[in-house]
Amino acid sequence: MDEEEIKYFVRIRNTDLDGTKAVHIALTGIKGIGPHTSRTITALASVDPHAVLGKLDDGSVDRLATAVDTYTEQVPDWMVNRPKDVYTGEVRHLLGTDLSMMNDEDVNRMRKMRSYRGIRHETGQKVRGQRTKSTGRTGTTVGVKRKKD
Repeated sequence: MDEEEIKYFVRIRNTDLDGTKAVHIALTGIKGIGPHTSRTITALASVDPHAVLGKLDDGSVDRLATAVDTYTEQVPDWMVNRPKDVYTGEVRHLLGTDLSMMNDEDVNRMRKMRSYRGIRHETGQKVRGQRTKSTGRTGTTVGVKRKKD
């Protein structure tokens, strides 16, 4: 019996995915798709999530690509990474470079409106309420100076 040829790179959504990994793990190589989303996509495309991606036939890879492209329409609103777009108000699931660009745009918008989060981003400090007295320090200063009595 012939050994099946494996495709080492499978291209989905302008991203080269590792063909030696299982489908549900390889799909997480696309920015914006995590473990839960990849399991959902394999179920929508009716592909075995534990199959090796490089050994799938072209029809299965096409179904996966279609499921990735039509993910937003097929899942409820709470399963997408942008449930309400700021400008259009529509439900979207951003992937790849779109996600990076939109994230930068959101941070720039916060900076422009001078919100607390925008100012924290600007100054390079922690944004989400973490403590800063003991962690997140930059520079060469190590200790804390004590007041002299």
